[in-house]
Amino acid sequence: MVLLVLALVGPFAQATRELISISAIAAAGLVTAVTCGWRATRSKGRRRRAWGALSLGGVVGLAGNVYAGLVRDPEAGDVAYIAALLLGVVGLSLFPAVRPRGHETVRMLLDSVVVGGSVLYIAVFAVALQPGAVPAQPALTAYALPVVDALLATLAVLVMTRSSAAERVPLVLVGGGFVLYAVADVAFALLSATGDFAFGSPVDLGWVGGYVAIALAARHPAASGSAVAARPGDGDGTPLLGTVVTFCLFLGAALVRVSQTSEALPGVANALWVAVLVAVVVRQILVVADNQSLRRGLEQRVQERTTQLRSLASERARTLESVADGIYGVDFEGRVTFINAAAAYTLGASAADLVGHEAHATFHAPAEDGTPYPSEHCYITEALRDGTTVTAKQDVYRRLDGKDVPVEVTASPLRDDGGIRGAVVAFRDITERREMERIKDEFVSVVSHELRTPLTAIRGALGLLDSGALDGSPEQAARMARIALTSSERLSRLVDDILDMERLDAGTTRLELAEHRVNRLVAVAVDQVSVLAEEAGVVVIPTGSQEVVRADGERIVQTLTNLLGNAVKYSPRGSVVRVTAVPVGDLVELRVDDEGRGIPPDKLEAVFGRFEQVDASDTRERGGSGLGLAIARSIVERHGGRLWAVSEGEGRGSSFRFTLRRVAPRARGSVRRPDGTFATTRVVVVVDDDSKVVDVLRTVLEGRGYDVVAVTDVQTALAAITSEHPSAIVLDLAIPGASGAETLTRLIQRMPQQNRVLVVEDDGDLRRVVATVLENGGLTVTQASSVAEARDAIAGGDEPDLVVLDLVLPGGSGHELVADLRRDGQLRRIPLVVYSATEVGAAEREELRLGETVFLTKGHTAPDTVLWFVLDLLDAPAGRTDNVDENGDLPTSRT
Repeated sequence: MVLLVLALVGPFAQATRELISISAIAAAGLVTAVTCGWRATRSKGRRRRAWGALSLGGVVGLAGNVYAGLVRDPEAGDVAYIAALLLGVVGLSLFPAVRPRGHETVRMLLDSVVVGGSVLYIAVFAVALQPGAVPAQPALTAYALPVVDALLATLAVLVMTRSSAAERVPLVLVGGGFVLYAVADVAFALLSATGDFAFGSPVDLGWVGGYVAIALAARHPAASGSAVAARPGDGDGTPLLGTVVTFCLFLGAALVRVSQTSEALPGVANALWVAVLVAVVVRQILVVADNQSLRRGLEQRVQERTTQLRSLASERARTLESVADGIYGVDFEGRVTFINAAAAYTLGASAADLVGHEAHATFHAPAEDGTPYPSEHCYITEALRDGTTVTAKQDVYRRLDGKDVPVEVTASPLRDDGGIRGAVVAFRDITERREMERIKDEFVSVVSHELRTPLTAIRGALGLLDSGALDGSPEQAARMARIALTSSERLSRLVDDILDMERLDAGTTRLELAEHRVNRLVAVAVDQVSVLAEEAGVVVIPTGSQEVVRADGERIVQTLTNLLGNAVKYSPRGSVVRVTAVPVGDLVELRVDDEGRGIPPDKLEAVFGRFEQVDASDTRERGGSGLGLAIARSIVERHGGRLWAVSEGEGRGSSFRFTLRRVAPRARGSVRRPDGTFATTRVVVVVDDDSKVVDVLRTVLEGRGYDVVAVTDVQTALAAITSEHPSAIVLDLAIPGASGAETLTRLIQRMPQQNRVLVVEDDGDLRRVVATVLENGGLTVTQASSVAEARDAIAGGDEPDLVVLDLVLPGGSGHELVADLRRDGQLRRIPLVVYSATEVGAAEREELRLGETVFLTKGHTAPDTVLWFVLDLLDAPAGRTDNVDENGDLPTSRT
């Protein structure tokens, strides 16, 4: 375009300018035709046909221009011009535009009249038909060409002004190109009518510019109708642009009219008329601009309000979906209008499966006899008919898969302008609640039975003894005493089990972890069930294991006791129960195997539930609360282990197994001190010529945690004593090969002193039982029933070597006595056994610590078992010299 302008205004001959203009028009037309054809191949539908029509029009127009230029007869190409323009009209009409509203359609039609009339007036009536300007025989150019150009310009203006924001650039280029082409054609018509047209004039710029604009439009990315992001506020075109273009054309026509009549009217009148026309045009443009601004403001407010409403609706929908309870609505006919995700999930369906269907008939479960539940009695009907709200009514819904779901329902009427137009129903699945109620009822039933049964037996037995009815029958009296004792133990176990289960579930039971030898834990558990096994005629055989685990010893003994007790109860008389420990990688797997009736496969997991047993009659026939296995599993799982059952079928026995974390083995004959170093443990040399006796003693002593060296002759015994430096020797004085005196002279030089134990317990019966157990173990016992008596016993110079202490005492508490002992320089490190009715928390244990301290609960530790702990504390070097670690490898945990 720049080169063409320079050529037209440059000092070139007319023939040269004509050649340049014709060449430029031909080149521009060729480029436009090719470009529009290329775009047509990459478009679809109406847009492909539009660009195809423009490409064909460009070819036809190019042919007409070339022909007119070659023959130097512009009028000869009129037919080609008109055909090309008509193809342009077809192409413009095929470009998609935003569908206008009713009033906009009227305005567009009026704009078309103004545009077309103005162009026609300028082209024909203002110039071509003025007196003296029209040839004697007017050419087709003077009439047909301006009319087609007016139509083309009108469509071009409408395409420009009514284009959407996404396609505005290519459509404005297309419309502008055709407007330039129409203006050039009008000028060509005017000049041809007067015989003044010649190529090489500025008119040629209109044709070339029109071609270039159309070619650029075809190259634009949105020319094929592809999506281009629109800016906020862009709509379906701008009426302001259309108004400006339309009224500028009108103003141009008016100015032409004024110029025609300038000779008849004074200059002031013409100026005034032009000023009025300009004012009218400017006012109309301002009115349209103001209306457009007002429209956009209203549209923006509507859009903002719509966004707010959508946000509010979305928030309400999210709230409805986030509620855990099921919610659905029904219309006045009882059909579901909406339903949230929780309700659809509970009913086993999707929203599409339920919306539009009658709620009562779709998922309201029938009556117990299978007949449909009457709809007139349904709470939905009541809410719709009576306008009442039904709150927390229990019902049953039937899922689409046929499963019934118990629910709790609240139905409320939905009112609008005082009338009822539907109802909203909220419901909650109460399956778990009903299951908990069932478990609670079963718990109350079982506990009531288990409590009343032993209490009745105790009352009956003690009643017979108290009445003197059995004074003449010592055997029957002893039997009643045993019944009372057994029933009281059973009652105590039940209470302990219930409390243990509650504490484990609440997570309030703290594990006191320490390192323990597995064989010692097993030995304590076996000892606790020995009486039960003897009565049942069952032999319990533990297999020795030197593995060490880190665990709460008292809790693991409780677990083993539960498993062993069950194995003994369900084993036939004369059978064997075996306890073994097998290392498995970093774990130790403990097994309790019996030869009982076995467990069905479908019960292997169920037996670990609360109050669950293989046979419901087991509770009555064999006793037990049904909590033992549940407690055992909770204890093992809190240690990070696993407890499970294995059985090959009925009559083939069962095996209960659990795992504990294994501690790396340490050197034989050593224990860990608090500072991390090791000290020598107690080694016992057993000397007896009978190998069977040696094996029995080895088992017993290893169960007590001693390292045993067993020999059967004197010489080997002396060698072992010299090398091992044992803490104790078990010697058969009648062993062949030497006399007992000879052997004793070469043994230990020091003699053990007699130990004194102070037992502080306010319950006289329990105090006497504990004292008897300790005295039978070779200890000297002093008894005290209160803090004052304990202080008097210590002040009397009879200083104990160990104290067994109950915490709840008359006239004070065990804490006060511990505080007194701490203030005494000689007794502040004395070993202490706290023997209380309840477990002692970690913080309270720190307040009660003296020397080596063990905490026992009366519910878990029988009086005869206390002797084990007392002897361990008295025997341990830490009891006097503080050489052993604070755990001391005792069979239960201590601090």
